[in-house]
Amino acid sequence: MPTGGETARTVPDVRAGAAARVRRRLSGGAASLIALVIAVVWTLPTAGLFVSSFRPAEQIRTTGWWTFFADPRITLDNYRDVLFGSAGDGRLASYFVNSLAITLPATIFVLGVAALAAYALAWIDFRGRDWLFLGIFALQIVPLQMSLVPLLRFFSQGVTIAGVRVLPAWELGGAMDFTNVWVAHTIFGLPLGIFLLHNFISQLPRSLFEAARVDGAGHGRIFARIVLPLIAPALVSLGIFQFLWVWNDLLVALIFTGGDISTAPLTVRLAELAGTRGEAWHRLTAGAFVSMIIPLLVFFLLQRYFVRGLLAGSVKG
Repeated sequence: MPTGGETARTVPDVRAGAAARVRRRLSGGAASLIALVIAVVWTLPTAGLFVSSFRPAEQIRTTGWWTFFADPRITLDNYRDVLFGSAGDGRLASYFVNSLAITLPATIFVLGVAALAAYALAWIDFRGRDWLFLGIFALQIVPLQMSLVPLLRFFSQGVTIAGVRVLPAWELGGAMDFTNVWVAHTIFGLPLGIFLLHNFISQLPRSLFEAARVDGAGHGRIFARIVLPLIAPALVSLGIFQFLWVWNDLLVALIFTGGDISTAPLTVRLAELAGTRGEAWHRLTAGAFVSMIIPLLVFFLLQRYFVRGLLAGSVKG
């Protein structure tokens, strides 16, 4: 009859053996073949879109993209039209700049505020901390669409309580035209950002903080000198998620910036490129790849940090 110590040793051994079997199966030839097939199927539509972006308009309208290999005809007119053509053809260059002006600040704001809030919720003891964190976690299940109208009214009408104007309307212009959409994206991105960073920061060794406090460091110095370097991979992972979400967003941008060329991002213009009857697919294929350039660069340049951020905090020790 096995003793308690033998039973305690048997359970980890069984788990290790099961994990080893799973690793062998996932690294076998059949698993590699299945992964390759999935990768090809997943990439095929994107490859077809890429080929179509270089085909003449009449070929796109009449034949499938796979016929390109039987009759290869290449043109750069599609890209020239969407980047530098007339207002009706594309002129995506101005919208491209607008997307950068919206996405970069919205990402930086979320990273900064989420990191500070996560540190406070993880390592500063104050009354109601657990309830506050629970409320932030619960905000993730609130549908985005439910808050669009109240937030839009807040920007356009301000806040009035019992007939008293508490906050005025946000009548901003000029260089501050993007403020509304910055605030909106920051509000929508903070619940998930705080939740993710809190999980990483709360798992940092307590001994680091105790040693820093013995040396006389306050919360500001601890956050800047200890926490930020250690959670850099997690910050990069969150930054990639937030950047891609804001860059590809259409709903929030359309509501808070409108369709004007001075403030509308790239996604708003892409939605109009196909034409009212879907007759301009040659412009849409080129415009789609123009919009993919920056996200692809961001992901490939920060890929190693992204993987480290996903793995950080998954094991202890």
